[in-house]
Amino acid sequence: MTATADAPARSGAARTSVRTQRARRTLVLLGLVGLVLAAALASIAVGTRSLAPGEVWRALFETDPTNEAAVIVRQLRVPRTVLGLLVGAALGMSGALMQGHTRNPLGDPGLLGVTAGASLAVVLAIAVFGVASPAGYVWFAFAGALIGTVLVYAIGSAGRGGATPVTLALAGAALSALLYAIVRAFVVSDSRTLDNFRFWQVGALAGRGEEVAWQVGPFIAVGVVLALVNAPALNLLGLGEDVARGLGQRIWLARAVGLAAITLLCGAATAACGPIAFVGLVVPHVVRALTGPDHRWLVPCSALAGAALLLAADVLGRVLARPGELQVGIVLALVGAPFFIALVRRRRTMAL
Repeated sequence: MTATADAPARSGAARTSVRTQRARRTLVLLGLVGLVLAAALASIAVGTRSLAPGEVWRALFETDPTNEAAVIVRQLRVPRTVLGLLVGAALGMSGALMQGHTRNPLGDPGLLGVTAGASLAVVLAIAVFGVASPAGYVWFAFAGALIGTVLVYAIGSAGRGGATPVTLALAGAALSALLYAIVRAFVVSDSRTLDNFRFWQVGALAGRGEEVAWQVGPFIAVGVVLALVNAPALNLLGLGEDVARGLGQRIWLARAVGLAAITLLCGAATAACGPIAFVGLVVPHVVRALTGPDHRWLVPCSALAGAALLLAADVLGRVLARPGELQVGIVLALVGAPFFIALVRRRRTMAL
C-alpha cells in the first residue's frame, strides 16, 4: 500500500522537476539572446574611431556617401558584426558537436583536421597561385577544410570497427601534425608566403568585408540545420552505441550528419577569419554547466554563446589597443586560456 501511495507523489515530483529544468533552460536561452544583442550593439557602436550614440543611430539609416560616420558604421562595423555573429555561432555549435561525437572534453573543431586542412590550402593559395586577399582565401580554405575532414574520416574508418570516437581523434591528431609540417615547410622557405599567411593565421574579423560574409553564410546556414537535426541523435549516442542501436538509431547516419555539420560550420568559419581558438572548446563547457548535457538545448545555446563571446572579444580588442586594435584570435587566446583553466580547477564542467 505504501509503495502504491508513494507512486503518484514520485510521478508528480518528476513532472515538477522536468518543468523546472525546462524553465531554467528557457531562461538561459533568453539570457543568451540578450547577450548576443548587447554584443552586436557594442560591436556597431564601439571602434577605434569614437562616435556618439546619436551619430551611430543616424549613421545606420544615413545614405549620404560623404558622411564619414555612415561609411564607418554601414560599410565597416555592420558587415564585421554580421560576420562575427556567423563565425562565433558556427564555432560554438561545431565545438558542441565535436565533443558530443568524440566523447572528448578537450575536443574542439580542429580535432578532425579542419583547421590544418584549411591552413595548408591557404598556404598553397598564397605560394602557388599568388592569392593575397581574404576574399580570395575563402574558397581555398573551405576546400582544404573539407578535404582534411574527409581524409580523417577515411583513415579513422579503416579497420573492422569502422569510425569510432577514438579512431577519429587519433586520425585527426596524426593528419593535423602532418599537414602543419607541410605548412611550416612552405612558410620558412618563402618570406612572401609568411607575410601573407601570418595575417590569416592570427584569426581576425578586421579586413573582411561584406563579400566574405556572403560567401560563407550559405554554408554556415546549412551547417546549422544539420547540427540541429543531429542533436537528438547525440543524446542517444551518449547512452552508448549498443543502446542507441537498440533504440533504432542508425549510428553511421548520425556520424555522417554530425561530420558534415562540423565540416561546414568550422570550415566556413576558419575560411572566413582564420583559426580562432578556444571558442569551440570553452563555450560548450560553459553552456553545459547551465543547460545540462541535453544536446537539443546545448547545441543552439552554444551557437548563441559563441556569437556573444566572439563579438565581445572583438570589441575588447578594439578598446585595449586604441587607436589600433588587437585581433580577436589574440584576445581569445589571452582571455580563453586562463578562463578555461579556472573552469576546470573549480570543477564546474559537466560530464560528457
